[in-house]
Amino acid sequence: MTAETTARPPRKAPRTTVKKPKTTPAPRENTTDTSGCVDSRIAAEDPGTLRELYREMLFVRRFEERTSQSYQQAEIGGYCHLNLGEEATVVGLGAAMRPTDYLFTNYREHGYALVKGIEPGRVMAELYGRSTGVSKGWGGSMHLYDTATRLLGGYAIVGGQIPLALGAALAIDYRGDDDVVVCQMGEGTTNIGAFHESLNIAALWNLPIVFLVVNNQTGMGTTVERSSAEPDLWKRADSYRIRGERVDGTDVLAVRDTARELIEIARRDSRPALLEAVSYRLKGHSVVDPARYRSSAAVSEARDNDPVARWHAALRQAGVLTEESAAAIEESVTAGVRAAVDFAAAGPHPDPSSLFDYNYATPVPGDSRRLPADPLFTH
Repeated sequence: MTAETTARPPRKAPRTTVKKPKTTPAPRENTTDTSGCVDSRIAAEDPGTLRELYREMLFVRRFEERTSQSYQQAEIGGYCHLNLGEEATVVGLGAAMRPTDYLFTNYREHGYALVKGIEPGRVMAELYGRSTGVSKGWGGSMHLYDTATRLLGGYAIVGGQIPLALGAALAIDYRGDDDVVVCQMGEGTTNIGAFHESLNIAALWNLPIVFLVVNNQTGMGTTVERSSAEPDLWKRADSYRIRGERVDGTDVLAVRDTARELIEIARRDSRPALLEAVSYRLKGHSVVDPARYRSSAAVSEARDNDPVARWHAALRQAGVLTEESAAAIEESVTAGVRAAVDFAAAGPHPDPSSLFDYNYATPVPGDSRRLPADPLFTH
C-alpha cells in the first residue's frame, strides 16, 4: 500500500453556528392605522360589528388576566398558558369561521374556546378542575374539548393536534360535507415531523383544512430566528404547493379577512392553506414563566403592539367607540368574567370514581379500574 492510499482524509472544518440577526416578521396585509388617519377598512364596516370585535377581544383579555390571578391564588393547578397579546388573532379567526367548522388547537386555547361559543363559566370551571367544566374537570387548562361547538381540543403534546385535524378533514371530504377544519398551532410546532407530513398529505389529497400558525416570535424561550432555518413560516407552504399567507396578528380585521378567504377556498375548492399570524406574547410561556430571557426592548415592543389597546385607539379615533360605550363594554365584560369565576368556584370537584370513565369510547374487556395504590388482588 502506498502512502497515498493509506493517508487519512483531511478533517472537515468544525461546524459553526451563525447567529441570524433578530428581525420582526413583516406582515403581508395592512395593519390598523394609528397614525392620525381613520383606517378605511373601519369606515367600511358596520359599527356594531366593530364594537363586538372589541368586546370579544376585551373579554379574552380580562378572562386571561383573571385566570392568571386565580392561578396565583392556587384555585387553578397544573400547567396554564394564556392568550395575552394574541386576542386579535383569536377573535379574528373566530369571526372568520362558521359555527359548524371544526377547530383543533394547542394548549394555549382558552380564548379560542370562548370565541367558539363555549360558555365562559364552563371554561373557567374546567380551569378550576370542577365537574361543571367543559371536560368535566379532568382536562384542565390544556385539554378543553366540546363537541357541541366543534372545538376538538386542546392538546398538550406539541403538534399532537395536527394529524387528528387532518383526519377530521379527511372525514369531511369522505362524507362530502362543506365544513372546514382549522388547525391552530404555535410557531415552534412547524419544526416537527407531523407538521410536514400533514401538510404533504393535505396537499396530495386536497383536504379542506387551514393550518394557522400563531407566531408570537418566542417559542418558550427561543426566538424563531434561532430555531427555524426559514423564519418566514408562511413560506413553508411553497414546499407543498399550497397557498401561504402572513398577516399582522395584532390586527383583528387583517386576521378575519385573510382567514375567511382561506377558509372559503378550502370549503369551495377543498384546497388546504397555511396562515401565519405574527403577534407578541405579553407574558412568559406559561403563567409561572417570568420571561427573564426577553430583553427590555422586546418587552417594550410587545406592549407597543398590544392588540386590545390598538383596536380601542383605532375605534375611538374613528368615532365608533366613545368613552361612554367603552365604559359600558368594560363593565359588561367585567361582570361576565366575574360570573364565570363564581360559576367555577361553586361547582363540585369530580368524584374519584369517575377517573377512568373516559379512557375508552366504549367498554373494553379487562379494563382496569384500580386507583393508584389499590391492591392488585383482594382476599
